[in-house]
Amino acid sequence: MYKILRKEVLSDIIKLMVVEAPQVARKARAGQFVIVRIGENGERIPLTVADFDRRAGAVTIIFQEVGKSTMHMGSLKEGDGFSTFAGPLGHPTEIGKYGAVICVGGGVGIAPVYPIARALREAGNEVISIIGARSKNLLFWEEKMRSVSSELIVCTDDGTCGRKALVTEPLKELLEMRGKDFSRIWAIGPAVMMKFTAQTTQPYKIPTIVSLNTIMVDGTGMCGGCRVLLDDGAKFVCVDGPEFDAHKVDWKSLLSRLGFYRAEERQAVERWKHKCALDSAAASGSVRNG
Repeated sequence: MYKILRKEVLSDIIKLMVVEAPQVARKARAGQFVIVRIGENGERIPLTVADFDRRAGAVTIIFQEVGKSTMHMGSLKEGDGFSTFAGPLGHPTEIGKYGAVICVGGGVGIAPVYPIARALREAGNEVISIIGARSKNLLFWEEKMRSVSSELIVCTDDGTCGRKALVTEPLKELLEMRGKDFSRIWAIGPAVMMKFTAQTTQPYKIPTIVSLNTIMVDGTGMCGGCRVLLDDGAKFVCVDGPEFDAHKVDWKSLLSRLGFYRAEERQAVERWKHKCALDSAAASGSVRNG
C-alpha cells in the first residue's frame, strides 16, 4: 500500500496527491514518470512526476479526471492508498547550463514542467516560462512556476486570467524578439498543444523537447501500446522517452493513436457514473432507514 499523505483539489477535475513512496522519491528526477494502480486488478495509469521530497519519501502526482480510472482515483481520500506505485520510469530530462531557455506548460502539463524549470534554474539558466489553460479555474501552481522562472507569462483561452491567448502566441513573440538567444525549449501539455508548439519553433531551428503521454500498458517496452513514430523510426515512449525531439514526432500518427479507445473509454465512464449513482442512492437510503 502506497499511502496518500495529502490530497488537494486544484479544480473540479484536477487533483493533487502526495504519495508515500520512499524508494521512488529517492531516485526520481525531473522528466520521469510513475505507473500507478488503485487496486490489484486496476488499470495501470502513467503519470509524470510533478514533484518529489527525498527526505519525506514522498512523490507528488497531479492528474485530470478524464476517464473511469482517473475518476476513481479522484475519489480517493487522504489515508487511502495505491496498490502499486512503480517508478521512476523513463529517461530524466537532460539538465545542463544552456543559457536562455523556455518552458511551456499547458493544462495539466504545468505539473511536469515545474520540476524541469526548477532544475534548469538551479543549473544557472535563464528560464522564461509560459503556462496556459482553457480558463482560470483550470490553472494551478502559478506562484510555484513564478518562483523558478526569470519571467512567467500566464495565458487563458477565455481571458479569465493573464493574457487571452494560446501559449503559442507569446512563444512566437519571444522567438521574434529573441529567437537567437534561446538554446532549448520544453513543452508539455495536450498533444495538440505540443504539435502547434513544434510548428511554432520549427522555423527558428531551436531544439524543442516534448514529453509524450501516450497509451501505455506495461511500461517496460513489451506491449507496444506507447509506440510513437519519429523521422528516424519507431520508438517506445516508456523506455525511449518520455521526452522526444518535437520536430521529429509524427503528430498525425500520435493524435490518431490517442483516439483508438475513445468509445470504450466513454462506456467505462458511463458505467462508473452509474455505479456511483447507485452507491449514493444506497447510502442515502440506509441513512433514512436508520
